[in-house]
Amino acid sequence: MTTNTLTITWDATMNRGTAQHMSGREYIQAGIDGTIPRSPMSQLMGFITTEVGDGFIAVECTPGEHHYNLLGTAHGGLAATLLDNCMGGAVQSTMPAGFAATTLEMKANFVRAITAASGKLRCEGRVVHPGKRVATAEGRIVDAAGKLYAHGTTTMLVFAMQEKNQ
Repeated sequence: MTTNTLTITWDATMNRGTAQHMSGREYIQAGIDGTIPRSPMSQLMGFITTEVGDGFIAVECTPGEHHYNLLGTAHGGLAATLLDNCMGGAVQSTMPAGFAATTLEMKANFVRAITAASGKLRCEGRVVHPGKRVATAEGRIVDAAGKLYAHGTTTMLVFAMQEKNQ
């Protein structure tokens, strides 16, 4: 029997404090550049943000057996979490300093099974409506050949961030 481990480290206070003083796009770019650490969830799931633009983000993930359910395919939560991360990142890329967005509703459509044989997947998120209180976005997960694995939409609540008292 082989035992595997995964260690995740982060400093939540550093990220929260930094996020309040940067635009969403600057904050995401700082993560890409390695100026700030990746989120604990991104580390856990194996997500790597590769591109960010105004209302656009691309996140990659290579599925492995650690994502599998009892049926021997990646759990639907992998695709749902990748979509949520990517669509939310697209909305966040439009936020000015001091503002953030959180998921109100999400819809995911799974069109084929994800396995380790799927290879590296790319999820692209794009803003559909960059509202001041509510924003919407869509996302697509494809493989290197452009084959679609899942797609979805989200509605997000836009809010002003507040300093966390400690």
